[in-house]
Amino acid sequence: MKTIITTLLVLFAGTNLNAQTNINSLLTSIEENNTTLQSLRESAEAHKLENKTGIYLENPEVGFDYLWGNPSDIGKRTDFSVMQSFDMATITGMKSKAANKQNVLVDWQYKADRMNILLEAKLYCIDLIYYNALRKELDLRLQHARTIANGYGDRLNSGDVSRLEYNKAQLNLSSVLGEISRIDVERNALLEQLKRLNGGKDIVLDDDRYDEVLLPPLFDDWFERTIAQNPLLAYARQEVEVSKQQVSLRRMQGLPSLSAGYMSEKAVGEQFQGLSVGISIPLWENKNRVKQAKAAVRAAESRAEDSRLQLYNQLQLLYNRTAGLKVATEQYQQSLEMANSTELLKKALDTGEISLLEYMVEMGLYYDTINHVLETERDFQKAFAELSAVEL
Repeated sequence: MKTIITTLLVLFAGTNLNAQTNINSLLTSIEENNTTLQSLRESAEAHKLENKTGIYLENPEVGFDYLWGNPSDIGKRTDFSVMQSFDMATITGMKSKAANKQNVLVDWQYKADRMNILLEAKLYCIDLIYYNALRKELDLRLQHARTIANGYGDRLNSGDVSRLEYNKAQLNLSSVLGEISRIDVERNALLEQLKRLNGGKDIVLDDDRYDEVLLPPLFDDWFERTIAQNPLLAYARQEVEVSKQQVSLRRMQGLPSLSAGYMSEKAVGEQFQGLSVGISIPLWENKNRVKQAKAAVRAAESRAEDSRLQLYNQLQLLYNRTAGLKVATEQYQQSLEMANSTELLKKALDTGEISLLEYMVEMGLYYDTINHVLETERDFQKAFAELSAVEL
C-alpha cells in the first residue's frame, strides 16, 4: 500500500510538462488532420472570394451600329462607341474596405469553430489521462486483491479459513477485474473519439498525470486581458464594424455615378468623333438603404453588448467552479496523505484482529477517497480547459 500512496503523491505533486507537451502535440495533429477544420478552411476561402466579387468597376460597354439609308442614294452610316461607368463607392475604395472587413468576420468565425473542435479534443485528452491514472491505480489494487485471494486459497486448503471467507476474497478480486474491464472500454471509446477528430489517424496518449495549471488570481483582470482573443466577442465586435462600413457604403452609393467614353459616327462624306459623358442620378433605387444600414448598426451593437455580458457571466461561473474544484482537489490530497491506515489494516487482517469483510469495507473507504481525488482533479482540469479555451 506504500506503493499506492507514493504513486498518488507523485501523481499530483509538481508540474508534469510531458503530459502538457503531449496534449499540445496531439492538438496540433488534430488541427492539421481534422476533416471538419479542413472543410471550414475551404469554406472560409470561398466566402472571402465571394466578398471580393462585385467590388470593381462595371464592365465597359462597346456599341456598334450599321445603318443603311432610304433612299439608298443617301448612303450608309456606321456608329461606334465605348463607354465606362464610374461609381464613387468603387473609385474611393469603399467597396474594397467593406469586403476586407467582411473577410475579417470570416476569419473570426473560423477561429471560433477551430476553438470548439480543439476544446472538444482537449476534454477527451483530459478524460483519457484520468482513465490512464485510474487504470494504473486499479493495476495496483489488482495485485493486492490477487495476493489476498491467493493467500486465502492457501489458508482454505490448510483449513485456516472458511469457504465463505475465501469466496469474499474471490469476490473482491472479481470486482477489481470487472472495474478494469469497464475502464478499458471507456479508454478505447475515448481513443476512437480522438481518432475521429484526428482525421481517422490513430493517436497515442499514455500519460497518467496532468500539468499543474495556475488559476488567474483575479477574474475581472483576466477577463479584460483575454476578451481581445475570444473569437465569439471578436466576431460580435467585427459585426459592428462591418455594419458601420455598410452605412458609409450606402451613403456613397447614393451619390451620382458617371460614365465616360468615346464615340464616332461615319456617314457618306462625313465623320464625327469625340467624347461621351453621362450621369446617373439615384433618385429612388437607394431609398431607405441608409436607414436600414443604421438600424443594422444598432442591432449589431446590441448583440455585441449582450454577447459580452453573457460570456462574462458564463466565464465567471466557470471560474468560480474551477476555483472550487481546485480547493476540493487539494483537500482530498491532504486527506489521502493524512488518513492512510492501510498498513495497520493489513497487519490487523493478517493477525486475525479484523475479518476480511471489515478489511474490505475499510479499504473500500480508502479506495473511494483515491477515486474522488482522481475525479476531482479531472473535473478541475476540464473546467480550466473550458475557461482557457481562447488560448488553444
